[in-house]
Amino acid sequence: MADHPTYRPNVGVVLFNQSGQVWFGHRAGLTTEHAWQFPQGGVDKGEDLEAAARRELEEETGVTSIELLGRTDGWILYDFPEALKAQHERDGRKPFDGQKQVWFAFRFTGDDAEIALDRHEIEFDAWRWGDLSEACDLIIPFKRAAYEQVVAAFAAYAA
Repeated sequence: MADHPTYRPNVGVVLFNQSGQVWFGHRAGLTTEHAWQFPQGGVDKGEDLEAAARRELEEETGVTSIELLGRTDGWILYDFPEALKAQHERDGRKPFDGQKQVWFAFRFTGDDAEIALDRHEIEFDAWRWGDLSEACDLIIPFKRAAYEQVVAAFAAYAA
């Protein structure tokens, strides 16, 4: 994998149910039209990428009953908008140009009752199952090109 040192290492998860639908979370506190997304989060220094994906999924959704379906090859990058980069700097965070992500597809093998959005810091305030094809219309526009790559990579799991 190419390094891309000015991009924050990140993992993303597309969680498929037994019917081939995917899990969408509504970002907590957002009222914009494009507030739905897949779970994602940072990778700790030295952390295995699949382990990071499993950890982030559990932290954001409570889900641990999963089986690995696949992952993307190489990094998928997206750039932060200038306003978001400026906000990160004001908040004292390391300035990154954007995020580099490896995405994982998992099959949910549990029951919907397992899903709990309040186990850790709340990232999502609602969730739903939907079609993978909806993802690019639901995501905030600056992440759309990355989501197009993810949808293409995992389309076979939705069938």
